[in-house]
Amino acid sequence: MSNDDGMSTADRAQAATIAERLRDIGEQLDDLALSVLREAAESGSERPVADKRLTSARRSVEKAAYVLEGLAGD
Repeated sequence: MSNDDGMSTADRAQAATIAERLRDIGEQLDDLALSVLREAAESGSERPVADKRLTSARRSVEKAAYVLEGLAGD
């Protein structure tokens, strides 16, 4: 069965599953960014470029999860 948006129940379930996986990846990226920051702080370095890039990647992944959750109807 399909709604006006063209998504079947199975499609919605798959979108929800992918969104959940993306949320997990976002958490992993956040953990990695914190690790990079911790190492920089311990060595007395400035904020590393890697932290900025990891934060940007996390935001992008979270945005994708949000969009998919909307499609899934969560």
